[in-house]
Amino acid sequence: MSEQTSWIKQTSATHVGLGGQEWWRTSAVYQVYPRSWADSNGDGVGDLPGITAKLPYLRDLGVDALWISPFYTSPMADAGYDVADYRDIDPLFGTLADADKLIARAHELDLRVIVDLVPNHSSDEHEWFKAALAAGPGSPERERYLFRDGKGENGELPPNDWQAIFGGNAWTRVSDADGNPEQWYLHLFDPKQPDFNWNNPEVRDEFVSILTFWLDRGVDGFRVDVAHSLIKADGLPDHAAHAQMAGTGDASHDNGGPMWDQEGVHEIYRAWRELLDSYNPRDADGYDSAADRAMCAEAWVSPPERLARYVRPDEFHQAFNFAFLETPWRAADLHESITSSYRSNDSVGAPTTWVLSNHDVVRHATRLALPVGQPRPNGIRAEDPQPDAALGLRRALAATALELALPGGAYLYQGEELGLPDHTTMPDEARLDPTWERSEHTEAGRDGCRVPMPWVKDAPSFGFGPSEATWLPQPEVYGGLAVDQQDGVAGSTLEFYRRMLRERHARELGSGSLTWVEGAGDDVLAFVNSRDGHEDLWVVTNFGEPVALPDDAFVVLSSGEADSLTVERDVTVWFTRA
Repeated sequence: MSEQTSWIKQTSATHVGLGGQEWWRTSAVYQVYPRSWADSNGDGVGDLPGITAKLPYLRDLGVDALWISPFYTSPMADAGYDVADYRDIDPLFGTLADADKLIARAHELDLRVIVDLVPNHSSDEHEWFKAALAAGPGSPERERYLFRDGKGENGELPPNDWQAIFGGNAWTRVSDADGNPEQWYLHLFDPKQPDFNWNNPEVRDEFVSILTFWLDRGVDGFRVDVAHSLIKADGLPDHAAHAQMAGTGDASHDNGGPMWDQEGVHEIYRAWRELLDSYNPRDADGYDSAADRAMCAEAWVSPPERLARYVRPDEFHQAFNFAFLETPWRAADLHESITSSYRSNDSVGAPTTWVLSNHDVVRHATRLALPVGQPRPNGIRAEDPQPDAALGLRRALAATALELALPGGAYLYQGEELGLPDHTTMPDEARLDPTWERSEHTEAGRDGCRVPMPWVKDAPSFGFGPSEATWLPQPEVYGGLAVDQQDGVAGSTLEFYRRMLRERHARELGSGSLTWVEGAGDDVLAFVNSRDGHEDLWVVTNFGEPVALPDDAFVVLSSGEADSLTVERDVTVWFTRA
């Protein structure tokens, strides 16, 4: 065991509480992936009535809001991120009446509802795209999308060399009514997801109308899909590298390609912010901040200074901190990631929004079991080296305890409160993510993190629905992790999450200020979260040899052995001092 550390508190804070009681500054938001949450009718796919029935579970967990991934009318080429009608619900999930019931029930339980918005592209089955195909080159209908003439003697080559996120060429050629090949259209993701032309006023007006439609139905906000991609560089210049949603990690202005983080996106979001602000109720003191309608950007942008531009006071309220999600499990790396995030977001008066898992990445209970510093894989197959599940869960609990102690907002992904791992042995024939086919089976894709939730161990589909049917197969290990196996069980992952969220709310950690602690050692990340009216909360995450807490420490919670005054490797402890 290491010698007693000095636990010296610095005199200057890395992050000073920014004030303001708007809910989005400090909220804990839970992502519901509707296909995999709860199936009410036994067809093997989750639905809106299933979500509504389980809302009390989220209230009891202690979150403030739920973000629901797309439920719109869609051919489901990309699990709903290919939208055919932004103003209706796909029959797979229910009806508009079901959506209204869900929103109303959530509000009865003091839960806010954030819905997903997919503005970069539509489905190729959207009425606009079908009209564009029928209208032909040069028509106003085609100007809503990015149609271009091809290169080569007869236009047989794509307009540029862009590659799609899901693999393959980012351009698909269409034919006229007689079958003659003509123009090409851009799709940064899948051929069934044509990109909108956001320089077209019709597109901008349409999305203001879509936002208004859902605001009028009572939603509390929007999570905006690939928010950094709407505007492409003038002339669509060549970019030989395979397009990646994540940034390059350097300070270059193009952030990895001419399809990402272009200056013009900010004008769009300023108009959206103005619309959302118009819905915020006014009173004698200005407005009721508890009723704010808010937006969160999914923007894989680096460095942090560029991401902060999305959360300036007249744009987004939040932006996911993906740099934190991708930071290696090392004290120095996390110290720098957290410090730089606060430095950039504090400069524009915005909260930092922490996240560790979502529907697009390997769950952190699995990812953190991989060798430290290894690039994040896009899925894990049965033939790949299998992660150490116990190590992954141990680190995941420590990482979440670190995340939830940080000032700012936090997003949780469904099932992480159960310690769910990715399904890393899923049969290849069960995979549905378009990445699997378009990468020619070189990338497993995201199916492993999207497997249906287990609610009851000894029930069909582990309680996901009334039948054995599940749209993706569940691994056997999910049975032992089901809600009924953890509910009320001391020391379970579920009860640990509930306790963390209770303490986070009671101590108002989201609106606190952060001061780093010196003297704890190179393999220790330690800070104090201070908040007026509350005792200081000390937080330590250990990445090395065991560390002794100060003699006057009172343990509030530990991701390892409860109440121990020794912090073992891969453990986070919250404590106060006499």
